Amino acid sequence: MSELMGTKRKEALKAILRRLHAGESPDAVKAAFREAVGNVTPLEIAQLEEELVREGIPRAEIQRLCDVHLALFRESLERTAPLAPPWHPVHILMEEHKELLGMASRLAALVRKEPETEEDREERERLLAHTNESESHYLREENVLFPYLERHGVTEPPAVMWSEHQRIRELKKAILRHAAEAERPRARARLAEVATALAEMLAGHFYKENHILFPTALQAIPEGEWREIRTQFDGIGYCCFTPAVPAGPAAEEAVTPTGGGRVTFPTGALSPEELEAVLNTLPVDITFVDKDDTVRYFNQSKDRIFVRTPAVLGRKVQNCHPQKSVYVVERILADFKAGRRDGAEFWIPFQGKLVYIRYFPVRGKDGQYLGTLEVTQDITGVKRIEGERRLLDEPDAPSP
Repeated sequence: MSELMGTKRKEALKAILRRLHAGESPDAVKAAFREAVGNVTPLEIAQLEEELVREGIPRAEIQRLCDVHLALFRESLERTAPLAPPWHPVHILMEEHKELLGMASRLAALVRKEPETEEDREERERLLAHTNESESHYLREENVLFPYLERHGVTEPPAVMWSEHQRIRELKKAILRHAAEAERPRARARLAEVATALAEMLAGHFYKENHILFPTALQAIPEGEWREIRTQFDGIGYCCFTPAVPAGPAAEEAVTPTGGGRVTFPTGALSPEELEAVLNTLPVDITFVDKDDTVRYFNQSKDRIFVRTPAVLGRKVQNCHPQKSVYVVERILADFKAGRRDGAEFWIPFQGKLVYIRYFPVRGKDGQYLGTLEVTQDITGVKRIEGERRLLDEPDAPSP
């Protein structure tokens, strides 16, 4: 832990948190907190949680009691709300928080209203569409902000927030499922319950991000890197309801060597430009993770299925997955490294597509493990193929 928190103060705060973990209420320890610790910054909370995990408190326990910690620190945190200029990624995310929370609250109130008018139905459909559209908000955090925080040693708050994102996604799916059957009284009652649960979930989640995650990020991430983050935010895109986003300061462009050499293989040679274009032309998304589980490369295929940003480069692959699925990733990698497996495959429905995901161990000439290749493909059209079509049967094939 950094020198931001003295040893005596740090140990006092850890003792208080252990009392919470032992079952005492936040009210019971507030006096001890004020006397021993006083004000605490969001970055200190993040650092403290990192240390508690290293000392053996399970991450799942930290996540389970995150709300308890928040209740304890709330008075201190209320005085540390982040301030960022309008172009800044933190400002954009906080403005979206306002929109998302407002829409969730309106939806929860609307679906409880009886009887429902035609105007109510139209408003419900609009709010449902915007709820579905909100995915890019979470993708920007997970694929850009969280990796930058991890680079600067902040891993626990992003892990907690990502686990809550998964719960938010589950609630959104349930809302859309029950809304499709809203004419049935039982489905409508369930819709009202789930919509209310989402509004409550977002209120707590956004509070934690606004008062812990974002202030921590503003302290931990150097000012110059925020330009890079904003550029990658722009690459992912924004929600239809995102307030007008002013242009940000340009990030410094990386200089790519333009040497005239060719990359030579046993089966031919390509210039770096040709090699990059070939990899980007493949009708699949590929990501390479090296032997140390670090993400080193991804291609930029025309219709990429899952978001990838430069922020993931250098990130441990375990941090690129929700916590509940990390054990699967670990098991596959362990099998690849031990030579027990030569592949793993999954297929899932995603945004109206059937997506085929395969993992392959990459091995050198002498069989040593070099890393893992992930290959993702939209096979919706492939599944529909029947019979045969020869080259000259193509409708747009040139006449002989």
